[in-house]
Amino acid sequence: MSLQRPNGNSSSSSSPKNHKTEESDEELLMVPDMEAAGSTGVQSSSADDGANNPELDQNQNGISTGKRRRGRNPVDKEYRSLKRLLRNRVSAQQARERKKVYVSDLESRANELQNNNDQLEEKISTLMNENTMLRKMLINTRPKADDNH
Repeated sequence: MSLQRPNGNSSSSSSPKNHKTEESDEELLMVPDMEAAGSTGVQSSSADDGANNPELDQNQNGISTGKRRRGRNPVDKEYRSLKRLLRNRVSAQQARERKKVYVSDLESRANELQNNNDQLEEKISTLMNENTMLRKMLINTRPKADDNH
């Protein structure tokens, strides 16, 4: 039975941990403000409303600082940095795939051109041999014509 209790406790304690990791960045932003106002952890669910409502930010602070705070928050900076890193990785992978397709097309085109070149060289060789043979035939037929004159 003692083995079942820790498992039961660990599973119940793991769900609040998961809940904390699932909180948005805006909720994390509002926690210091709520603690400074002397609120308890029970009111943390109202932090969602405060984060989504800029009028509450104006009432508490006197000015709207929602957008400024997002830029200054290190958690938000890290999130944006990781998001940018992920976008860059995806973009780099897509570029590598496009490059593979491009190189594959170039290689197939190079093979086609090489085959065409080989055929043309063979045709040139055949025509040169035929030309040489015809010249020899022409030379052989001329002396006979010259002898008759």
